[in-house]
Parts: sequence; C-alpha cells; structure tokens
Amino acid sequence: MIIYQRSAGPGGPGCGGCLLIIALLLLLVGGAPLLFNVFGFVLLTLVILVLAGLLAFWGFAYYVRRQIRRYEESQTESHNQFVFLLVQILVKIAQLDGTVTRAETAAISDFFRMQLRYGHQQLLWVKQLIKEAMASSLTLDDLLLDFRRRFGYEPRLILLELIYRVLYTNETVSEGELIVLQRIADFLQIHPYDHQSIRARYQNRSWGTATAGESREAAYYQTLGLEPGADFETIKAAYRNLSKQYHPDKVNHLGEEFSRVAEEKMKDINEAYQYLKKLKGQQ
Repeated sequence: MIIYQRSAGPGGPGCGGCLLIIALLLLLVGGAPLLFNVFGFVLLTLVILVLAGLLAFWGFAYYVRRQIRRYEESQTESHNQFVFLLVQILVKIAQLDGTVTRAETAAISDFFRMQLRYGHQQLLWVKQLIKEAMASSLTLDDLLLDFRRRFGYEPRLILLELIYRVLYTNETVSEGELIVLQRIADFLQIHPYDHQSIRARYQNRSWGTATAGESREAAYYQTLGLEPGADFETIKAAYRNLSKQYHPDKVNHLGEEFSRVAEEKMKDINEAYQYLKKLKGQQ
C-alpha cells in the first residue's frame, strides 16, 4: 500500500547558504585577506586529508600484496597452481547462470576458511584469486583441460571432492548443478565408481545418524562406489583401490590442507569397509 506523506517544510539555508553567510561575515570582520587566509587553510587541510587517504590506501594495498607474495613463495608450485585452478573453476561454475553474486564469492571464501582452515594471509590470497577469476576470459572447459594435463588421477579426485564440498554448503543443490558435476567428472576422466563414491558422501549426508540399518548399509556401499549386495571380494577390491587413490602421500605435493582432505576421505572409506566386512561375516 502506498501511503501519502506530507512534503517537508522549508528548511534552513543549506550548506551553500551557510558558506555564503560565513564568507560575508569574514569579509565584514577582516576583509578579503582574512577570507583568503581562512579558505586557503581549509583548502590546504582538505588536500592534506586526501593525500593522507591515498597514502593509507596505497600502504594497505602494498601490505596485502606483500602478504600474498610471502605466502605464495612459502608454498610449492603444484600447491599454488592447484588452488589457482580450483578457485577459477569454482568461480566459473558460479558464472554459469550469467552472474556471480556477493553471496557466492563469500561462500567460496568461507569454504577455504572453514573447510580448509585458511588463515588471514591465505584468505587474502584467495580473495585476490577470486578477483582475477571474475575478470578472466577462460572457460570452464579450458580450466578443466589444463587441470587434467597438469595433474594426475589422485589430484583430480581431490578437486572433484572439493567442488562437491563447496556446492553442498548450500541447503539444496539444483539439478543443473548436478549435471555440471557429472560433466566435470567426465571431463576429468573420473571412473564412474570413483565418482559414485564421492557423490554418495554428500547426497547421503544424513546416513550417519540414520536408524534404519538398510539405509546405513546402502550408504556404506555407495561410499565404496558399489551397488548394494556386492560380494565381499568386490568390496575388498574397491576398498584397496580407493585406499591407494586417497592415500595422503599421493597428494602431499598439493599442500597440507589437501592431505587432510585425503585423510578425511580415507576415514570414510575405512569406516564403510569395516562395517561391510563385519556384515559379510569376515574377521
């Protein structure tokens, strides 16, 4: 409902009127010299304030660049390239609908802060990478192709795992986003049962608290990338294969934070294997 409001009554003379009154008073009291002295002082003060602001801005920008440079130099080239491509890919996924909102860029930063435990210095770097990615003309296919050329199979699995983590920080994941995830997995040449193992962890996030034994059992099969009811030899083979792929030593060159991702994945794989092993009556 549009409510009529009375217009405001006449106010004071405003800023321009105030300045005119002050100028007239200065002329009356001290003439033109006093007027020029006062306004000259005011103008000089404004110039100094502007220069001080520019200097502070330059100093802060220099501090940020220096912090970023120090962090980059402390990491391996593989680590820096991995994070660069990860951020670029996440931004390109966000851009698929035609725009990137502040909430989406904040979600990417929050992911690095909360999931990968990045500190202040690291987050400055990530925010700079996001800014560069926003202005980049590279396509998602360009980035995925470059990633596939640079990194082996295990880092590709970690990349897909991290993309799932970011998207599933939202309450819901759209059908379009699921299609993009499948496209990424195919482009990175991820084996279907490896993709199933990753997907299961996020599409069945509530299985850990499930009371139904069948739901829990099905989720453990999915964690190993298997269909429910697989025999023990198949389970053991899947476990051994995933254990090799997600062994932290395979991704040590990517950095400590990504080794932790592999360790967390290994924990899930071990838990699923031990449950199914016991279910099959194996010691």
